[in-house]
Amino acid sequence: MTQPVLIVGGGPAGLAAAAALASVGQESVLVDKETRLGGAPILSGYAKLVPSGEWAKDAIGAMVSGVEREPKIQRRLGCTVTRFDGEPGAFRATLSDGSLVDASAAILCTGFTHFDSINKPEWGFGAFPDVVTTTQVEQMISSGRGIACPSDGRKPERVAILLCVGSRDRQIGREWCSKICCTVSCNIAMEIREALPDCHVYIYYMDIRTFGLYETNYYWKSQEEFKVKYIKARIAEVTSDGHRLIVKGEDTLVKRPITIPFDMVVHAIGMDPNVDNGKLSSVFGIALQPQGFVGRANAYTTLGETSRAGVFVAGAATGPETIDDSIAQARAAAFAAYALARRAPVPAHAA
Repeated sequence: MTQPVLIVGGGPAGLAAAAALASVGQESVLVDKETRLGGAPILSGYAKLVPSGEWAKDAIGAMVSGVEREPKIQRRLGCTVTRFDGEPGAFRATLSDGSLVDASAAILCTGFTHFDSINKPEWGFGAFPDVVTTTQVEQMISSGRGIACPSDGRKPERVAILLCVGSRDRQIGREWCSKICCTVSCNIAMEIREALPDCHVYIYYMDIRTFGLYETNYYWKSQEEFKVKYIKARIAEVTSDGHRLIVKGEDTLVKRPITIPFDMVVHAIGMDPNVDNGKLSSVFGIALQPQGFVGRANAYTTLGETSRAGVFVAGAATGPETIDDSIAQARAAAFAAYALARRAPVPAHAA
């Protein structure tokens, strides 16, 4: 009998990896530092997911329910891994509650951290209550409260969405594109317009990167059907005149300054490396990328391997990623771990 596979992280990737292993009869131990499964979509209150259009509470909630019902998946919530010793087929993990887990392999599905807009102070977050993030807008929608200005609860008549907050910005050490923010912003813009038909929504962008089939379904659809307005601009600051927020910058197409009032300004926040990646690197003995995400071995000859044999990785732990691709990567990593588990001899202490 093979040892269980240790899975760290209970978001979409971790849930998918555990379910994939269970489907072939392989036991796993799913460890998450939070006390609830679901990762960012559940814990951060996402609304409708891209590109399925399903509510996060339904789509990811169904994955959580499936894992909770599966007897081959042992769940250890509110725990972290503090030590990880051994070799492929004979690993031993020590958890923060003092318990031990013997495992044939490990899959890191530890995800990302949302960029904290307080690190972009010139754009008003933290100074003005009506400057919010895309995550906060999703929470307004998913909670059923509706879109409203946090300062006084009024329905906004003009909303600006600022792209690339915490992405593609060398000044604050975030040189990478966060991949999904443009599409999420297009989706949120349409949701605002659907909920508040009289609200004017503007998206301020450097470039639009609604890659693949998202171009038609989000970028063009938001303009042609929902009348969202796109302004290519370089934003300098967000201030207030005491009544409305003021977005200042330069329209880079017509080369002229802009000073435009809004009721609400939304930061399209990017994906940062998981804040725990330094610790994960030390505990699991794996290499990180220069940007701080988990490093992968050769992607063309391996499935989700890290720099340490027997330790796999999937999803946004390796860099900005969509939920759908995170799930696909997790399933691939799960079957790579399963193949390793089947090949590895059972260690003497587990026989």
